[in-house]
Amino acid sequence: MKTLLIRNAACIATQDDAGTELRNASILVRGHTIEQIGAADAMPLMADEVIDARGHLVVPGLVNTHHHMYQSLTRAIPAVQDAELFSWLRGLYPIWAGLTPEMVRVSTQVAMAELLLSGCTTSSDHLYLYPNGVRLDDSIEAAREIGMRFTASRGSMSVGQSQGGLPPDAVVEREDAILHDTRRLIETWHDAAHGAMTQVAVAPCSPFSVSRELMRDSAELARAYGVRLHTHLAENDHDIAYSREKFGATPAEYAESLGWLGADVWHAHCVKLDAAGIGLFARSGTGVAHCPCSNMRLASGIAPVRRILDAGVPVGLGVDGSASNDGAHLLGEARQAMLLARVGRALEPFGCDRGPAEMTARDALALATRGGARVLGRSHDIGQIAPGYCADLALFNLSSLGFAGGAVHDPVGSLLLCASAPAAYTVVNGRVVVRQGRFTTVELEPLVERHNRLALELAEAGRR
Repeated sequence: MKTLLIRNAACIATQDDAGTELRNASILVRGHTIEQIGAADAMPLMADEVIDARGHLVVPGLVNTHHHMYQSLTRAIPAVQDAELFSWLRGLYPIWAGLTPEMVRVSTQVAMAELLLSGCTTSSDHLYLYPNGVRLDDSIEAAREIGMRFTASRGSMSVGQSQGGLPPDAVVEREDAILHDTRRLIETWHDAAHGAMTQVAVAPCSPFSVSRELMRDSAELARAYGVRLHTHLAENDHDIAYSREKFGATPAEYAESLGWLGADVWHAHCVKLDAAGIGLFARSGTGVAHCPCSNMRLASGIAPVRRILDAGVPVGLGVDGSASNDGAHLLGEARQAMLLARVGRALEPFGCDRGPAEMTARDALALATRGGARVLGRSHDIGQIAPGYCADLALFNLSSLGFAGGAVHDPVGSLLLCASAPAAYTVVNGRVVVRQGRFTTVELEPLVERHNRLALELAEAGRR
């Protein structure tokens, strides 16, 4: 099997159970797996491929637990730049109705390129619109080409405006067709093995766009196949009001009534998760995808992340859709999570009892690595640098401008406290996907040019 040697790194933040950080150390990869970690002078000097990691920090590949990659086509649309969630969605649904398979493939690769350049090696994606022949297969094939580890979530919407839902009737699907296609996708693409590059999750979009029956049926289907469940929950005040009016329950209570709590479930946002809801999540092992930038962009609020973590709830990070974040830099998302947790607690009625230690730099890095792996059900093979784990690694050049004066004191702390840096190298499954800031799997410039052309076509079609 081919070997890869990451040689003489300035620092390796393993994110193992002990939080080990090694100085002047090396990593030996054999095939797709980490074989050995240790002091540089005790490791082999040669391999089939060698990366000189002097002056670099190495961390586990970051894990993104929530995204809508097609939305990179509708970043910064003027009409919804200052909208909250429901009006933002109403403004964009008619545009997204024009999505084509080519648009989904190209936007998926653009979104993944942005993630990979931020050190992210594993991402989920929640695709819940399927107009004009679009299939989730389009996203999966795009991920395989660019080389990203992928949890493809088969989203769905079945309750349109005529039935009291939020989306237009033109973008919803029949529930029997949704379930049939979900089965097909799981049987075609889902890999449950250690080190799987492609997994499928079952993901009805939200309480305001699908029926109780579809939520229940989706949970039964997912558990019959042993795959994970994902949806949006408790995102903002309107979301809470909708659940109380339509279902007579809080979002967490509604989820519990439908079988949507458990260690195989993760919910996006949970900004308005109350104490009772946090307790339900903690007792059931239900996970949360925390999306700080999107929550701020749409003025949804500040999720009580420290309270959620302290209760024992699994928490990972999500960049969310590129049209509700307008960026997909997962390291930047981790930095924002750290800063927002600090200021958010200070704004609470009884003040901040931990001060800046509400979330430390290492806490934020843990959310972006181990936390995300746990949320996606992959604590056994990604999220840390340890023998037997997948060779998913991100290397950052500590000599670059943003680290000046910081990395000399604390390389790991500076990764989160200083300006969010691009990765110098990104390794996925033992394959170098980004080398010295350049992609090895796709040509970025033509991809971006094609993406921009399609973005204009999509917006123009939506105005007709």
